[in-house]
Amino acid sequence: MQAMHFLVGIIFDLFLMVVLLRFWLQAAKADFYNPMSQFVVKATSFAVNPLRKIIPGVGGFDIASLVLAYLVAVAKLSVIFLMFYNAWAPGPVFIQALITVIKEGLNLLFWVLIIRALLSWVSQGYNPIEAVFHQLTEPMLRPIRKIIPPLGGLDLSILVLIIGLQFLQFLVMDLIG
Repeated sequence: MQAMHFLVGIIFDLFLMVVLLRFWLQAAKADFYNPMSQFVVKATSFAVNPLRKIIPGVGGFDIASLVLAYLVAVAKLSVIFLMFYNAWAPGPVFIQALITVIKEGLNLLFWVLIIRALLSWVSQGYNPIEAVFHQLTEPMLRPIRKIIPPLGGLDLSILVLIIGLQFLQFLVMDLIG
């Protein structure tokens, strides 16, 4: 049963991360023609485009993507509750879905930072994925660099942001329980 729980969870979580990445790409005004951006748009357009007809964007933010992320989290939790507990409780599902979206958003940020740090060590020349990750994370790293400038060519801003992000995750989990 644990294997099925893992498989169901990972399938929903991966799609949820792609949907959240779509929202983040648009909010950060990342390069739309980048191959990674194109992948994200094509992987999610079948679900986002119909929602866009009902839910317009607000202030340059793609609200339809956020609604889809919430619906994916609700679907994940509903499937897990029905498969493994033979019950479905709307209250806990809807509240836990919001927590799941926040948690996966923080996980997405963590992994983008980790991949960006690794790519900065090994990439030579232009890398389209690194360029998109740079566009996504630079607005968060720039204020940290103003406080802690690079030391001898070593940029600690990613490490500081990862530590802050981990602290925030633990704080949110402590508050939620």
